[in-house]
Amino acid sequence: MKEKQGKLFGKINIVDLIVIVVIIVVIIAVAFKLLGGNAVGGAKTKLTYTVLVEGVTPAAYDSLLAYIPGDSLMASGEILPATVTNVEVSPHSATATLSTTTGFLQIPIQEDLLDLTFTVEAEVTNTVTNELGTQEVRIGKTHILKTQHFEFSGGTIQSCLWEPMS
Repeated sequence: MKEKQGKLFGKINIVDLIVIVVIIVVIIAVAFKLLGGNAVGGAKTKLTYTVLVEGVTPAAYDSLLAYIPGDSLMASGEILPATVTNVEVSPHSATATLSTTTGFLQIPIQEDLLDLTFTVEAEVTNTVTNELGTQEVRIGKTHILKTQHFEFSGGTIQSCLWEPMS
C-alpha cells in the first residue's frame, strides 16, 4: 500500500492527507458552532425559570424596577435570548440563633433587606444542558442574574418550566 516516496495508494502523500483531514475537521467545527450545533433536534424551547436573590437593599430594588419587564440578560458582553419578565419582593428574614440556658434566642440581622424572585423567559436550543450564555439553568443551581442594567450574583434557581416553541 505505501510506496517508497511516502504516498498512499500511489497518489496521496501522508502529510498531505493529514493536512486535508485537519482542514476538514476545522471547517466542520466552525460550521457546527456558527449554525448552532449544540441544538438537540434543532428545536427551540421556551424556558421560564425563577431566580431567588436574597438580602437586596431597598434602594437597589427601587432602582431596578424601571427595567422590568423586558430587560435582556447578558453574558460575555453579548445579549442573550432571554428577558426578565417579573420580580416579586418579600422581606428578608435573616436571624442568628443564640443558645441560652433556657432555650434558643432568635436575633434579627439587618431587618431592612429584601428577597427578590425574578422570573426569566429564555429561548434554549439544548434542553439537555439548558445553556443560557455561559450558565446552565437547573433547579437548585446558583445563578448570576446579569442584565443590561443590573447584576446579582449568588441567586438560586427555584423553578423551571420547559415549553416547545411553535
